[in-house]
Amino acid sequence: MRARVWFSAAALVAAVVVGAGVAAFIWWPSVQLGAPGDALARVSAPRFAGEVTAVQVRSANGDTVPAELRDGRVTPRGTVASGERLTIELTVRRPGWAAWLVGRTDHPTFTVETPSAHLLGRWLQIKSGDQVTVAFDRAVSVVSLAGKPPRRLDQPRSAVPIGLVASGTHLTGAVDVAVAARTWERPSAPVRVNWFPARPYPQLLAKPTPGTVIGPKREFTLTFSSPVAEVLGSRRPRLSPALPGHWRLVDAHTLAFRPRGLGFGLGTEVHVVLPQPVHLAGQKGAVLTSTLRWQVPEGATLRLQQLLAQLGYLPLDWHPSANEVSSSAGAELVAARAPPPGQFSWRFRKTPRELQKLWRPGHANVITRGAVMMFQHRHGLVVDGLAGPVFWQSLIHDAILGKRRTAGYSYVFVHRKLPQSLNLWHNGRVILRSPGNTGVPAAPTQLGTFPVFEHVPVGEMRGTNPDGTHYDDPGIRYISYFHGGDAIHAFNRSSFGTPQSLGCVELPLRAAAKVWPYTPIGTLVTVEN
Repeated sequence: MRARVWFSAAALVAAVVVGAGVAAFIWWPSVQLGAPGDALARVSAPRFAGEVTAVQVRSANGDTVPAELRDGRVTPRGTVASGERLTIELTVRRPGWAAWLVGRTDHPTFTVETPSAHLLGRWLQIKSGDQVTVAFDRAVSVVSLAGKPPRRLDQPRSAVPIGLVASGTHLTGAVDVAVAARTWERPSAPVRVNWFPARPYPQLLAKPTPGTVIGPKREFTLTFSSPVAEVLGSRRPRLSPALPGHWRLVDAHTLAFRPRGLGFGLGTEVHVVLPQPVHLAGQKGAVLTSTLRWQVPEGATLRLQQLLAQLGYLPLDWHPSANEVSSSAGAELVAARAPPPGQFSWRFRKTPRELQKLWRPGHANVITRGAVMMFQHRHGLVVDGLAGPVFWQSLIHDAILGKRRTAGYSYVFVHRKLPQSLNLWHNGRVILRSPGNTGVPAAPTQLGTFPVFEHVPVGEMRGTNPDGTHYDDPGIRYISYFHGGDAIHAFNRSSFGTPQSLGCVELPLRAAAKVWPYTPIGTLVTVEN
């Protein structure tokens, strides 16, 4: 009986001791993190919690972040990003007398996030004469403006002047702002801040500045002083001329347009028509506008000639000095404004001297104009001999695809000296010599070189005779107009080789039939004595 009592007592004592040990282990004071202040974390160690002997900081992907513990503050040795989640593991050595009960060491782990500062406003309205100041939701210690190296502030502050007064040329503007809340943080990604003069109507800051020259692939942005939804509603600006591309809402106040493909045509004046008038920031007065304009530079004449030669529209070849321009829209658009170096060479050994004298690389000339007209006709464009925006887009498109014309090159030379004749040259040799008639002294055939601008197999020719009477000749065959009403065509005469026409170059039917297929629109015709 007595043994049983002693056993029960011993069991009770053991249970009490174990319970006390478990309770001590559970409720023993432990190291905690307190308010960090300007540190990454501040370590709080209650009495009997032990001594922190080591600290290890890791990033979200497990990389070690060098850090130190000094005066109870955990601080990175280098810089870390703002808003980054980090894991802090402490090594705590407990008092020796308690080691048997709660363990010699403890390894508490905490997750912290480095502080982030956010702008309170990105679209500011500033009174004239006031400092332009950016404000944040918390004090910041490091600031970078307009891409300049970060600078440390004398003391943390939540409002930072950018160093400009809203007046004169700085009445409106924009600046990229990057900040860090702590000195040991890397500045955040730059954020664009725009400011406008304080006015009661919507204002617009357009980039690039309207009225300036822009590249054909340039994106432009429209930043409004009020949200886009308030200024424009659900409508979007309209482009003229229209072209592939899309508007995107960059943020609540900003629209951007990026053209696709070859972009704005070379030489185009781009118009952006807004659904409602706004004040263009930077302009004096309260004048509202609804149309913005930009100018795209024209393509270089030298590059025009290089491409026409490359595609088989000139009697010349072009050889680049270095690597050829890559077959991409971007590379071709760059080359159109900054032609690569190279040399031209005549494609045919026996090119007529009269034709060679007309050629001037890098300068407008009749050979280039004729080639432009030939290209325009083949592509269904307006035949005016001018390299406009639509022409350049078609030309670059063919260059990218390598669509070379293979029909060869023709040239017509007309002698007014008796006996008058026509010579047809094609791909290096004269393939036809025929007597012909030019204009009588009262209506002479114009001297010079002209491209064919109209090419019809059968037509009716009307006009006025030198004596004032009128003529009307239907059924004229194989007509190639090259200057005003002057044309090469077939005509029924008893003889050829003397001035008999009213300015045209008349040929026998058989000769005209052979010449006509070789004189499409753009073919050059030279008339000399």
